[in-house]
Amino acid sequence: MSNYFELYHMPVTFHPDQAEVKSKYYELSRLYHPDRFAQVGGEELLKALQVSAMNNEAYKTFKNPDATMAYILKINNLLEEEEKYSLPPDFLMEMMDINEAVSDAEAEPANEDARNMATNSLNEQVELWDDATELLVDKFEKGDKSRELLLQIKDQYFRKKYLLRIKERIDRFAAR
Repeated sequence: MSNYFELYHMPVTFHPDQAEVKSKYYELSRLYHPDRFAQVGGEELLKALQVSAMNNEAYKTFKNPDATMAYILKINNLLEEEEKYSLPPDFLMEMMDINEAVSDAEAEPANEDARNMATNSLNEQVELWDDATELLVDKFEKGDKSRELLLQIKDQYFRKKYLLRIKERIDRFAAR
């Protein structure tokens, strides 16, 4: 088993069936729980520990759509740890406008209009992201596993990370 999809005997998909994921997780947890191999020791215990750890990571990954997206990019050698990715300038300009709106809201905490404008702009971008990403993922699910498509999905992945950082900033500000 070289990846989580093989471990769970399921096709590579951005939308793993959550009931199947849960079922496979519990099945493998029962079969490979390290306590069952404690008396045996040796290589069998080592294998149980490895499968158990992989099972835990697979379950955690498949429960989170963003983690699943990152994982598919990783197994296709398109995503590296701590990768510095360059987003398109037009996207960055739009994000600069949203960041300015957030800064305006932070500068005037009582100004609900500024906060609402920042939040609405961000929500609009997230909706655009959802629509664009779903089109790409749908192509993948229908059989297009091309590198070109995966690179477009990778671009969407990094856009979402950027949007989430702005959302965290707004949430921190709103919590004050």
